[in-house]
Parts: sequence; C-alpha cells; structure tokens
Amino acid sequence: MRVLFALLVAAALFQQAAAHEIRPAYLEINERAPDRFDVLWKAPSMGTLVLRLQPQLSNGLLNGPPDEEYTANSFVIRRWSNRPLARDSFDGATLRIEGLEYTITDALVNISFASGQQIQTVLKATHPEIDIHLKGTGKASVPTYLVLGVEHILTGFDHLSFVLGLMLLVRGRLKLLKTITAFTLAHSLTLAAAALGYVHVSPPVIESLVALSIVFVALELVRSWHGQENLTTRYPWLIAFTFGLLHGFAFAGSLADIGLPPHNIPAALLMFNCGVEIGQLLFVGAVLILLAVLRRLPRGAHHYGRWVVAYGIGALASYWMLERVHAIVG
Repeated sequence: MRVLFALLVAAALFQQAAAHEIRPAYLEINERAPDRFDVLWKAPSMGTLVLRLQPQLSNGLLNGPPDEEYTANSFVIRRWSNRPLARDSFDGATLRIEGLEYTITDALVNISFASGQQIQTVLKATHPEIDIHLKGTGKASVPTYLVLGVEHILTGFDHLSFVLGLMLLVRGRLKLLKTITAFTLAHSLTLAAAALGYVHVSPPVIESLVALSIVFVALELVRSWHGQENLTTRYPWLIAFTFGLLHGFAFAGSLADIGLPPHNIPAALLMFNCGVEIGQLLFVGAVLILLAVLRRLPRGAHHYGRWVVAYGIGALASYWMLERVHAIVG
C-alpha cells in the first residue's frame, strides 16, 4: 500500500507540473498599418513557475523590451506595440522560440500582414524555429487546429481519466457506443457555445468541476463492482452527457488560451473539435485493446488490477480537485 501511495503521489506531482504546462505558448504578430507591427506573446505559467521561453526574430522586431508585461489566466503576457519595421524584412527572416527545445509544449505562431496575408504554424521542441518566406504564402489554412485538438485530448490526463472511468463503468458494446456518443455530443455543444462567445463561464470553477466529475465516476465504479445498481450503471450515457457539458467548457478554455484566427473562426473551431474526437477515438481504441489483453490474465490479477485503476483515478482526481479549489480560494 505504501508503494502504491507513493506512486500515486508521484503521478499527481507529475500531472501538476506537466499536464497544465503542455498548453501551447502563443505568438501573434499583426501589421496594424503599413510597416507598423503589434506583437503578443503568451507563455504558460503555473503560480510562480514560468516556462523560460523567449521569441526571437532575426529581423530585429523583438530586440527591444516589451511595452507591457503582466500575468493573466496562467499565462505571462508580453506586448510590443506599434513597432516600426519594413514588411519585406520578414522575407527570409528566422523565427525561433528560445528554450522551447527543453520543454514538452508547443508554440502556436500567427503572423498577419496588412495585405491580408497570413502565416500560421506550430513550433515544437524538436523544431523550435522556422524560416519565414512571404512569396507564395497566402492566408493560413487551419489543419494546425486539428493537430492541436488531438494533442490537447491526448495530453489532457483529467479528460482521459474521465473517459477511462466511463469505459470501465459501462458493460456492453452498444451501451459503450451510446455513452461515448453522448459525451462527444455534449462537449461539442459547450465547446462551440463558449468558443463563439455565446456562453461565458469561470475557467477555474469549470476545471474544479471537471475533477469532481472524475471523482464521481471513480466512486460509481467502486459501487458498481460491489454489486450496487443505480442510475449511473443503468443509464451511463446520461452521466456522460451531463458531465460532458463541463468538459466542453474546459476544452473551450484551453482553446481560448491558444486563440482562434479571426478570419476563419468556425473552420478552426471545427478542426479543433475534430482533433479532440480523433484523439478520443485513438484513446478508446487503445483502452479496448488493453482490456482485451488484461482479460487473458489470471482472474486474480484482473480483479485486483481494476481496483487499483479505480482508486488511482479517484485519488488523482481528488488531488486535482483540491488543488483547483485551493487556486480559486487563493
């Protein structure tokens, strides 16, 4: 038990340090008037911990200190305003995010020119720089948001824990299909409503409620394995839909942190949601394969293994919930 407890604590600390910091950084360069540029840089932070990332442009746009620097919504934000620079200096310039190679996060880059031309890309730890070429580059397409959606769900350990709990709770393939479909429909609705500005919620409160939803599912798992039949086991799709609404708001909060391109918000939103669904299906498929393998193990190992998973999910979710409620109070 002591070993299990130590592993859970270590996992919780890892999630605290890594799960939230996987949120991408964001660099936006906007030509407000001919040869006049505004720059927005957002680097993820958690309390006093800030990722040491610094954007650098070889044409000198970012050489001076920022005009503004402040912290908001777990990001350190820097702004450079109305900086004079020839547009042509971007052609052939190198953009690099210094320090990105030492992280597990990405950096979303969006460069907009007064002509309507846009350059949009994602820099990663393995490729922290790009050479900018203006010729032949038009408005950016939005497949980038498809990749971001896949990455977001596959690195969103709280959302995956909820889906895993649902899969363990549901018996029967048809019922599982209904449950996953209900969860998908619910979070798609609230993601769209919040991202398009129709609904406004408090991100810290939503994140706390998401953690609470995982605790609830973990408790229902334990109760069902004790032979207690209830509404959750009979109609898991109802629970999936209800809590899926909360998870959709959480997805929208992450998407708001990334930012949507103003010229094609609906398309970017659709691609992000499709990415979330693709990542979710990949996870569900992997879990189904793993469960099929585990069923071949001796009955005792399979029996104790599921209890470890249920209590592990519940312990981590309780930790997340307490951490997030503490952040709200603090």
